Amino acid sequence: MVRALNTALRDALREDPDVHVLGEDVGTLGGVFRVTDGLAAEFGAHRCLDTPLAEAGILGTAVGMAMYGLRPVVEMQFDAFAYPAFEQLASHVAKMRNRTAGRVPLPITIRIPYGGGIGGVEHHSDSSEAYYAHTPGLHVVTPATVADCYGLLRAAIASDDPVVFLEPKRLYWSSEEFTPSAVPPIGRAVTRRHGNAATLITYGPSLPVCLQAADAAAAEGWDLAVVDLRSLVPFDDETVCAAVRATGRAVVVHEAAGFGGVGAEIAARVTERCFHHLAAPVLRVTGFDIPYPPPLLEHHYLPDVDRILDAVARLQWEQ
Repeated sequence: MVRALNTALRDALREDPDVHVLGEDVGTLGGVFRVTDGLAAEFGAHRCLDTPLAEAGILGTAVGMAMYGLRPVVEMQFDAFAYPAFEQLASHVAKMRNRTAGRVPLPITIRIPYGGGIGGVEHHSDSSEAYYAHTPGLHVVTPATVADCYGLLRAAIASDDPVVFLEPKRLYWSSEEFTPSAVPPIGRAVTRRHGNAATLITYGPSLPVCLQAADAAAAEGWDLAVVDLRSLVPFDDETVCAAVRATGRAVVVHEAAGFGGVGAEIAARVTERCFHHLAAPVLRVTGFDIPYPPPLLEHHYLPDVDRILDAVARLQWEQ
């Protein structure tokens, strides 16, 4: 996955001189996860720029660059490190195109490694997608496969809208056969596994867990479908609702805390659009409503196969 992201950045830098990469340690070091490895050497420090440790300044600089016609790609190093830049994001990045009646687009891609599962200490394992999804004016993308990491990052950089690109850090070392090719665009979900008993709706780092749960559920007689959202904003109601109508039952799975999370929005949208097809309430399997725990406790916090199967078992099968 790291190589796919690196290849997407390299191809974008080669094809468009307006593309610039900036962030903490993205140059000489190649990023803490080595996603930008080799880019500064190939394209120079003016195109792959090491910045001070000042997230608000990094994103504010990117706003100015985009206003003058460049396509900056910002790395925020870790999820919770991005909070100091949130004022820039909400006040300027998300609003500028609307504020100027479309005359000043901000084609900024904000790359954020996010989520848990790597034993990270405090401020290194947040799932902050709900903040961005709730901010009108932003596209929010969260790939879970190697192919999507390449294809969606290329699409994000090419977009004239600002894109928050959430990279599930515990999947960085996942691998699959991959050649750069077209993938569905931003705003389209994909059914990764078809089934007829219930639908698991998920994204990012929870996709492999849901696929494992679906395999385990088959032994219990449940044939589960798995929908990978890929994009939180825009949201693909068509694909999600078609999958839910086909099974009549749904469980939403994500790592972030449940209260006010993206899963609540998904459950509401599915209920509004699929009510007469539902045989049971839409359930959620999420992180707990607590600050992200220390590394030795994170396995209790993260949704796992057992918690997903427990939710599936509560989908009112007796009816």
